[in-house]
Amino acid sequence: MAIFKADEIREMDTKEIKEHISDFSKELVQERGQIEVGGFSDNPGRISEMRKTIARMKTVLNERN
Repeated sequence: MAIFKADEIREMDTKEIKEHISDFSKELVQERGQIEVGGFSDNPGRISEMRKTIARMKTVLNERN
């Protein structure tokens, strides 16, 4: 899944943002679960990027309300 910039997020509609938040959250849980079991992440920086992208999306949603 692609990492989005704030400008790209603002161009999306609310429904699309919520879908992406859901997708990123599921992917984040899978990555953390893989690490918890004793595995390792292919790209450890991806976890922090996903968290930041989710935060950006939630910020844009709050700006709209």
